[in-house]
Amino acid sequence: MRPVCLSKAGPRRCTEIMASPLIFLLAGEPSGDALGADLMRALKHKTDEHVRFVGVGGPAMEAEGMTSLFPMSELSVMGLVEVLPRLRTLLDRIRETVQAVRDLEPDVVVTIDAQDFSYRVARTLAPAPCPVVHYVAPTVWAWKPRRAKKVAAVVDRLLLLFPFENRWWDAVGQDNVFVGHPIADLQMVVPSTEAVKTGHRLALLPGSRAGEIRRHLPIFRLVVERLLESHPRLEVVLPTVENVADLVRDGLRDWPVGVHVHLGSPEERRALLATADAALAVSGTVALDLAAAGVPHVIAYKANPLTAAIVRRMLTIRYVSLVNLIADAPVTPELLQEWCTVDSLVREVARLLDDPEAADRQRQGMSSVIASLRPEGVSPSNRAASAVLDIMQDASQGAV
Repeated sequence: MRPVCLSKAGPRRCTEIMASPLIFLLAGEPSGDALGADLMRALKHKTDEHVRFVGVGGPAMEAEGMTSLFPMSELSVMGLVEVLPRLRTLLDRIRETVQAVRDLEPDVVVTIDAQDFSYRVARTLAPAPCPVVHYVAPTVWAWKPRRAKKVAAVVDRLLLLFPFENRWWDAVGQDNVFVGHPIADLQMVVPSTEAVKTGHRLALLPGSRAGEIRRHLPIFRLVVERLLESHPRLEVVLPTVENVADLVRDGLRDWPVGVHVHLGSPEERRALLATADAALAVSGTVALDLAAAGVPHVIAYKANPLTAAIVRRMLTIRYVSLVNLIADAPVTPELLQEWCTVDSLVREVARLLDDPEAADRQRQGMSSVIASLRPEGVSPSNRAASAVLDIMQDASQGAV
């Protein structure tokens, strides 16, 4: 293992490094790609650019200098039923990834989110030739808590986003570091001025996976049609990501109102969200984006019926929205599965558009949630980078 030099005073050249350390990164979906890119920037800063990257990632990580072994989109599959047709491809990619790690002999492997794929890679690698770090802990606090022991057997360090997670991992002896949530890295959002509103503005966020788009866009269309009856000047914006942009545009054909589809940087996306009076969003990490932007919203989700039936038997939590989970209270409405109906969605969205007090109550609750995720001092990406470099240093000294 090559030695790694860390300087508490800041980045500097380390004469004891014979070659730049090689870090293998693995992200499987857009949120992981964004985390990976932030981590890469922090690692480059801390090593004075003396670091190399290889692995699997999306456009954000590639923009930071990593060439992906294969398209990250191949791993963006969610749902027990939806995985089955892709199982052979996923298994092939696991083998390819593991072989790449063995051939390249990196100083550390960092898997980011993409829980199932990441775990299978780590398990197949075991015993790994280098430390394995996983960024974004599996949600053992939500379902299947017994997974914690399995993860601890193949992962050397977990990087946690939420302060309440550590007790599950401490219980199984898993080394873990609370680094904070990337939302804490964001500055106050300044609303976009690219378009002047002429009426209420509704943001639609139908998901970042193809299956989510196909399931939710038709429902969202019916909601918009109904809202237009009482809000004829309603404007609709839809921020999305490149890998599903064409699918989104296809799904918006012949809608009763023009929808502004936005592709841009995360900063531009947040600025656009901040202009919305309300949002209708599929459950996921976007809930925290909306909370950070101060946008009152309704959470919706409709899964494959078989997937939903199986997951319900496993869940141990009362809420699915991260905002509600962190607050341990129903800050935002959740309309899931059979409750995800046009009538219910119209009622809740209209309430946020028409009742300023209801919208303000939600904003206050969201503000408290975001404040709880802002660790003092070092930003989450820098904390994560330090945790990765620390375990590399320990490994170079035989401590891992």
